[in-house]
Amino acid sequence: MPGPRAVVIGSGIGGLTAAVALRLSGWQVTVLERAASLEPVGAGIGLAPNAQRALDVIGLGDDIRDMAAWQGDGGMRDPGGRWLSRTNSAAAAERFGGPLVLVHRATLIERIASRLPADAVRTGSPAALADPGVVGGRPARVTTPGGEIEADLVVGAEGINSAVRRVLFPEHPGPSYSGFTTWRVVVPAPDLPFAPHETWGSGALWGTQPLKDGRIYAYAAAVAPAGARAADDEKAELLRRFGSWHDPIPAIITAAEPDLVLRNDVHHLIEPLPAFHRGRTVLLGDAAHAMAPTLGQGGNQAIEDGIVLAHHVAPEGDLAAGLAAYSAERLPRTAAVVRKSAQIARLMSLTSTPAVAVRNTLMSAVSRLGPGLVLRTFDGIADWQPPQRTYAAGAQDVPEAQSAQRQGRPL
Repeated sequence: MPGPRAVVIGSGIGGLTAAVALRLSGWQVTVLERAASLEPVGAGIGLAPNAQRALDVIGLGDDIRDMAAWQGDGGMRDPGGRWLSRTNSAAAAERFGGPLVLVHRATLIERIASRLPADAVRTGSPAALADPGVVGGRPARVTTPGGEIEADLVVGAEGINSAVRRVLFPEHPGPSYSGFTTWRVVVPAPDLPFAPHETWGSGALWGTQPLKDGRIYAYAAAVAPAGARAADDEKAELLRRFGSWHDPIPAIITAAEPDLVLRNDVHHLIEPLPAFHRGRTVLLGDAAHAMAPTLGQGGNQAIEDGIVLAHHVAPEGDLAAGLAAYSAERLPRTAAVVRKSAQIARLMSLTSTPAVAVRNTLMSAVSRLGPGLVLRTFDGIADWQPPQRTYAAGAQDVPEAQSAQRQGRPL
């Protein structure tokens, strides 16, 4: 007998994770994506141990861990190259139970989507929430160019400008500008080796991180007016802002294709929503809690959302209670990560010379006390555990559970 029907609006990382997890728990799942294909707009993404453990639930955690490229030292520097703080991959893995893994978003999307049947994802299918539905009463309704769809559950996962969120919570002010813009690029590795680093300057930062395939994922941020763009191209803008910073930054910028430099202003939902659900409709990812990228947790929290949602809304369970439990579990956690990300963004955005000097001195002082103090920023975030037991977290003593998880079957 077929299970109840769930419709996921949006095929980003969080939406696809939710779709896979819901399907494994017994839901019939349809993903509606406005774009013509699943080729994602983006560059790299860092998956911390919390997201890897979430992906263990759908059998993908080890696939991601195998892509880890960071080995040895790394840390934070100033534009002249002086190390402000040092850490290493072993210390991070020991503290949080796994490595930090940098992957290309296209790779991650492909790996998650591969767990769905081909007909579960409908591209070129913009969707709008017509009715959030009533649990115990009428179904939710979604309109598409091909007609209207009724669903027992609708998941709004269409990003920071979510139309589903506006339908559910029309009084909420929505996202606000964080005060800075970002650039991202993926390039071939430079000739000379380098230690992975994030470099902080005056109202700006740069990060250079290796990918397993040998390429480099680089990102930058700077205080700028909302909507500002380079008069020529964004590669030239990066050279103006960061071309005099320490190696390998100038070489990374030089290697970038101008048309492949991505620039995006950063907006966040600094005011939390009152809940993540209403009726039969629920929000996840940036639609629910968009955050600044300064902790690298946006995609990680979306993955957590998808796993926790499927855990609470088992097809045979009480949907109203499950959605309430999802909101109660996810809202305070993500609101705290949004706030902490904003705090880190404010530190990055300092522009006065005395304030930058004090910030850098404090970073250096903390680093001298040991890498554990630097990593403490991620305590309570990267050490998160999913609500389900998984093959990678102690289910090895239950052979059937281990086999089911590795094959992508629900326990």
